[in-house]
Amino acid sequence: MTKLQSHDRETIQPMERAPEAQAEGFAIVRQAHESEMAEDYVELIAELIETRGEARPVEIAERLGVKPPTVTKNISRLKSAGLVRRERYRAIFLTERGQALAEACRRRHRIVVAFLLSLGIDAETAERDAEGIEHHVSDETLAAFEKAIGNTTGEG
Repeated sequence: MTKLQSHDRETIQPMERAPEAQAEGFAIVRQAHESEMAEDYVELIAELIETRGEARPVEIAERLGVKPPTVTKNISRLKSAGLVRRERYRAIFLTERGQALAEACRRRHRIVVAFLLSLGIDAETAERDAEGIEHHVSDETLAAFEKAIGNTTGEG
């Protein structure tokens, strides 16, 4: 068994995993990557509706740092998935399913941010890192984060 070394020369023993367990882990990550777009969009749409009263494609594009045609394509995907509704040339609204997904995403995000802050990570870095972690954190790990921070997010 080879040993891995970090920059400060600390020795780290790699964990031996059964091939099936390793394959399952990679499959879970691939699935999380596939759902990231939908989660990011519904979370942002919910935020825009709360703060501005509506979610317009041009604002979504600006906030996500993508071009408007990308937003149009992804909104079509979300509509097909039953997460949003939209009338031509109108704002975008979440369906009940979309709203539930947005609430779950925002809850996960808040827990991850609170956990990172509890480790002494600065707020800007915690927010940025949470954007990636929130899509990949398991329910078990999320529960451990909540327990570690004493559920200071104000949610049950």
